[in-house]
Amino acid sequence: MFEGLQTKLGDIFDGLKKRGALKEADVDAALREIRVALLEADVALPVVKTFIDGVREKAVGQEVLRSVQPGQQVVKIVNDHLVEMLGGSVPEGLNTDVSPPACILMVGLQGSGKTTTSAKIGLRLKSRDKKKVLMASLDIYRPAAQQQLQQLGQQTEVEVLAPIFGEQPVAIAKRAMHTGRTEGYDTVILDTAGRLHIDQELMAEVAQVRDVAKPSETLLVVDAMTGQDAVNLAKEFDEKVGITGIVLTRVDGDARGGAALSMRSVTGKPIKLLGTGEKMDALDAFDANRVAGSILGMGDVVGLVEKAQQVVEEEEAEKLAKKMMKGEFTLEDMVDQFRKIRQMGSLDGILGMLPGAAKAKQQMAAANVDDKMLAHQEAIILAMTPKERRNPKILNGSRRRRIAAGSGTTVQEVNRVLKQHKQMSQMMKKVGKKGMAGMMRGMPGGFPPMGGGMPPGMR
Repeated sequence: MFEGLQTKLGDIFDGLKKRGALKEADVDAALREIRVALLEADVALPVVKTFIDGVREKAVGQEVLRSVQPGQQVVKIVNDHLVEMLGGSVPEGLNTDVSPPACILMVGLQGSGKTTTSAKIGLRLKSRDKKKVLMASLDIYRPAAQQQLQQLGQQTEVEVLAPIFGEQPVAIAKRAMHTGRTEGYDTVILDTAGRLHIDQELMAEVAQVRDVAKPSETLLVVDAMTGQDAVNLAKEFDEKVGITGIVLTRVDGDARGGAALSMRSVTGKPIKLLGTGEKMDALDAFDANRVAGSILGMGDVVGLVEKAQQVVEEEEAEKLAKKMMKGEFTLEDMVDQFRKIRQMGSLDGILGMLPGAAKAKQQMAAANVDDKMLAHQEAIILAMTPKERRNPKILNGSRRRRIAAGSGTTVQEVNRVLKQHKQMSQMMKKVGKKGMAGMMRGMPGGFPPMGGGMPPGMR
C-alpha cells in the first residue's frame, strides 16, 4: 500500500533536501506537489485541504526556513501531520478487557473479507494474547458461509460454534454468548452476514445482533481497494449501527492507500488492524507512526523485526550467533536464511519495510531480483551434495555444471550463489573479530543475515 504516494513524496522531499536554504515560495511549490500526490492517491479533498493548511502553517515559520536543515524539518512536519491524520501516535488495540466473554462483532459488505478476518483475529487473540476464543457465523444467506468459518476454525485451531439448521442470526448470537459464558471463553467473535450493497434489512439485522450481544468491539471490515467508497461506507455503518473501529483488508493490493489516510479524519473511528495477505497470520496492528514512516520512505523496521521474530526461534538465533563468533557459515545455513525470508512474506513486502524502500525496489527490479530468484538460489544449494554444501571449496568446474543441470539453472547462476556465500562468510568472520561494527563495515552492499534479514549480493 502507498507505493505510488511513497514514490512521489520521496521525489518531492529529495528536491527540498538538495536545495539547502529554503524560501517560502519553495515550500509552497512543494506543498502544491504534495496536494496533487495526495489527491491522486485517492485521499478525500477535505482531508487534503486540512492537511496542507496545517503543514503550511508550521513549515513557513522562520525557525524552519532559517534552520540548518530546513528540508529535513519540513519532512518532520509532514510526518507529524500524517501521524495525526492517521489517528495519533498511540495505537488503539482491540478492547477485550471486559467481563468475559468479550464480544467482537464483525460487520461489513459481502466480499470485504469478514469471515477470513474473523478467523485471523481469532488466531491472533489465541496465539498472541493466550485467549480462549469462540467464533460463530451468523451468515445464513451466503451459501457455505458457515462451513467456511468452520474450515478456517480447523485451520487456525480456534473453536467454532456448531451451526443448527434453520437458526436465525439473533438466535445464533444469543447461543454463542451463552456458550461463551458457560464454557469459560474469553472472547466471542460474531461474523455477521453482508450484502452486495447497504440496505435497511442488513442494518436492522446487525442492530438487533448488537443489542443482544452488547459487543465491546464492533469492527467494520473494509476492502482497501474500494477507495473513497470505503469512507462513505464507514460513515453509514457508524450512523446506523455504531462502530468502534475499522479493519482494512487487502492493503497489499492497493498502491494508492487514500482510503486509509481519509478514514480516521472523516469518520473519527480508528483503523485498528490491517489485512496484509492471504495467510492466516497476515494481520497487523495499525500503527500511525509506522504507516507514516512507510509513506515517507523511512521504512517500518519495528514491523520487520516482529516478522523476523515470528519465524526465528531464540535457540536458532543463538546457534547462528555462535557460528558467527567462530566465523562459520555454510551453504546449509544460507539456504536456511532463504527459507526464513520466504516465511516472512514476499521479498517485495519485506523491502517495503526498509528505509529507502522505493529506491531499493527500483534497483532490485532493474537487477531482476525477486521471489523466483530466491527459489532458484535455494534450488542450486539443494542440488549440491551434503559434502559440497559444507565445503564449497571442492566445487570444481564439472561439479558446478552438474549442479546447474540438477537445479535447472546456469553455471553463471551457480557461481553467483557461491560468490554471495563467500561474501557472507567474510562478513561473519568480521563479526567474530570486531563485533557488529565490523559486520556493518564489512557488508557487501546487501542485508544482514537472519536472525535477521536478507542475503547480501542483491545489488
